[in-house]
Amino acid sequence: MTPSGTNSARPPDTPGSASGPSGSSGASGSAAWAAAWELLLPAVSAPARARGRSLQAALREAVRSGRLAPGTRLPSSRELAADLGVSRGLVTEAYEQLTAEGYLRSDRGAGTWVGGAVRAAHPRARDLAPRSPGAHVDFLPGTPDLSLFPRAAWAAAQRGVLAELPHHALGYPDPRGLPRLRTALAELLARRRGVVADPERVLVVSGVAQATTLLGFVLHARRVRAVGVEDPGTPEHGALYTSAGVRPVPLPLDDEGLAIGPLRESGVRVVVTTPAHQFPSGIAYSARRRAELLDWAHSVDGLVVEDDYDGDFRYDRAPVGALQGLDPEHVAYTGSVSKSLAPGLRLGWLLVPASLVEEVVERKRTMDLGNPVVDQALLARFMERGDYDRQLRRCQRAYKERRDVLVDALEEHFPGTQVSGIAAGLHAIATLPGRYGPPERFLARADAAGVAVRSLTDYAQTPAGEERVVVRLVLGYAHVSPARIREGVRLMAGAVGA
Repeated sequence: MTPSGTNSARPPDTPGSASGPSGSSGASGSAAWAAAWELLLPAVSAPARARGRSLQAALREAVRSGRLAPGTRLPSSRELAADLGVSRGLVTEAYEQLTAEGYLRSDRGAGTWVGGAVRAAHPRARDLAPRSPGAHVDFLPGTPDLSLFPRAAWAAAQRGVLAELPHHALGYPDPRGLPRLRTALAELLARRRGVVADPERVLVVSGVAQATTLLGFVLHARRVRAVGVEDPGTPEHGALYTSAGVRPVPLPLDDEGLAIGPLRESGVRVVVTTPAHQFPSGIAYSARRRAELLDWAHSVDGLVVEDDYDGDFRYDRAPVGALQGLDPEHVAYTGSVSKSLAPGLRLGWLLVPASLVEEVVERKRTMDLGNPVVDQALLARFMERGDYDRQLRRCQRAYKERRDVLVDALEEHFPGTQVSGIAAGLHAIATLPGRYGPPERFLARADAAGVAVRSLTDYAQTPAGEERVVVRLVLGYAHVSPARIREGVRLMAGAVGA
């Protein structure tokens, strides 16, 4: 027997020459073992104290990866110890451990075999994050300019938080969120959006998506089975409510916002809206329509869910205040930092009427026990020190410039185009003259020219007849540089012969 302190590993001869219980041949078993041999070599080079664990890990990985297939007979402990230059006891212990875990099986008098219970793991982790379509110019809406993320200020806030956060604060948080952040959010939303924000009704959530899902589960528990959604509107609203067991009911818009007549006729008692800057049409609900919507909520004892996804970005006058400020008992309000900072932070907020607070908080608790403490404290500090306001002003200047460049480029290359929805937000609607239709042909030619763009009909479940011939584009511009905006419009014009 070779002492365990030496390293005289030699290639295997032909272990596993006998046929296994499953009928596998000695030749195939030998080939499988030879193919896995190199995976064991690093184990014998490990320090003496770690050699046993290293050998076990190497054998385990050989089985997981499929290098040692089910039914492969392994060498005897004596043979493998001699081949690797380690003690027989080390190999015996490895065999026994992996047999106990189910990777190997041992039959008395028949040797040790690779078990059949293990399924080889996928060799790589896939990235399923949404990505740009790879076009030369991407006008798809919904994305801010991620290069504007305030890395230096964020890093400084992080250092400050880690230095000041007490140890006990790293325990399980209040599922509503840290009191410090809920207080900062209440002050910010009251000041900037006119929200009636009691910190006790504020929940910190993982973006508007989680806020929507939370409400969906609570409404379902209250036997609500249908919710109205804007048509055209944000596709995610309907999908998220469907996942909670609540059916989305598309409701049409008119020039002032959600049409009240169809809303009343639908019979729903909950409706999801984007009143500050409707997505995707870009209209702001009129004062009259906002009042009518709240009258409807009172008449049916209903709920209006307000998604204020980009309410901070208004360019030509002060932002329209949130609908929630007019009736906090009939409006649930939600927003996030996805447009102002970055969607990858997964931080947002939800304000709910008093009648829903306990149920929503309990659902949040059972869903995830609360958001990460350090991230919450970081955002609170970022807001308290004025960094968040500075970031909003910085983005506002950049996005206003890009909006103006887009409008000018459309006027130059597509004369007669009507541009709407440009007073706020991160996208615009461009209605091109009829000669550029139909939309399918325009979009195909734009795609061939390397420009990614969507039609308004992509967001409508019941598109109007006119929109089948008129080209109405939803142009996201916040994430596109001014030079690229000009280039993208020029490429579209060249593709369609403008």
